[in-house]
Amino acid sequence: MKLYVVSGLGADFKVLDKLKFPENLELIFLDWLIPVRNESFQDYITRMADRVDATKPFCLLGYSFGGIVVQEINKLKPARKTVILASIKSHHEKSRFIKLGERTGLPKYLPERIFTTKSALAYSFVRKFFDPQNPRLMQYFNVREPYYLKWCIEKISGWKFEECPDVVQIMGDRDIVFPIKYSKPDYIIKNGTHLFPATKPHETSEILAKVFGETA
Repeated sequence: MKLYVVSGLGADFKVLDKLKFPENLELIFLDWLIPVRNESFQDYITRMADRVDATKPFCLLGYSFGGIVVQEINKLKPARKTVILASIKSHHEKSRFIKLGERTGLPKYLPERIFTTKSALAYSFVRKFFDPQNPRLMQYFNVREPYYLKWCIEKISGWKFEECPDVVQIMGDRDIVFPIKYSKPDYIIKNGTHLFPATKPHETSEILAKVFGETA
């Protein structure tokens, strides 16, 4: 069965490289599309979903913002199973920091220049919130088109979604981006930061084997 995978905001698939999946799954990585200027979130999701072949049963897996995206894809093209890593099931699980962005609309007014590769502000933001102790942190974030990054942050802060009970949620208990205290995940990675797929691959792979093992 095909497993379509979407990585995190600005991240390529290196963050998921160490994970092992059951042999019954064929992994297909959906690269991020760069949003068209002023493109709505739903139009963007439709473009992402166009690359999913729904003529046969399939599964979805998303990491971080990719977890939000695969849940939206699941609404258009229902999957046999949808799994999210270091992500949230609904807008009710947003952190106070993200909700502040939603209430104020601040992300919309942030200048694109702060999202450039040379921006010290963007670098310090990523280090502080994702995993400040990880020396390899920035190598996971290779999608650095400024408009795309700004657009994604806007969409995360403004996301509205009611929980789908069938979605399997795996979270780290030390995640700062999506703090576990706002969620009730199905599985918890002990001492897992937002980068737990890269830093705790063995524990994560064991859970994935359990979740996907019986998928036929």
